[in-house]
Amino acid sequence: MEFTEKTLSSKVAYDGKVVHVEYDEIETADGHKSFREVVRHPGGVVIVAETNEGKVLLVKQYRYPLANTNLELPAGKLEYGENPDEACKRELEEETGYDAGTWKSLGYINTTPGICDEKLYLYYAKDLTYNKPHPDEGEILQLFEYTKDEVFAMIKNGEINDSKTLCALLRAYKID
Repeated sequence: MEFTEKTLSSKVAYDGKVVHVEYDEIETADGHKSFREVVRHPGGVVIVAETNEGKVLLVKQYRYPLANTNLELPAGKLEYGENPDEACKRELEEETGYDAGTWKSLGYINTTPGICDEKLYLYYAKDLTYNKPHPDEGEILQLFEYTKDEVFAMIKNGEINDSKTLCALLRAYKID
């Protein structure tokens, strides 16, 4: 079965600092005409950082679209064209103050492929050394350390609902 869709026309509907929205007229594989609204996003990195004592670093921060705080793994947006292998190191240090001696790629996830091209690159970091956090201007974070059992208990009871955090933890600890 053929699944591809052909773009007939495309126009920029919104051009923001972080995202761009395009409105595309398309033709489906079976010849029907339709439209797609596509959010273009530079992507990001997510880090499962494990301390030398075997604890997982999580940060709590306010998420404006949710009007609430979220407990999640350290993560951050890529600058357009930025290498994810370098961005993960920058984000871990910015948000937690830690540098890692060992890094492992856990692949990537597509966050909302029905409307957005955002790709998040997942990493596992260990052999941590602490320096000092230096979050971005306006970024207010609180750092926590939890055992893996505590983290998975918080997932089970609904305290952790952040999808990127869930996916990265699954890749780091549940898939061999």
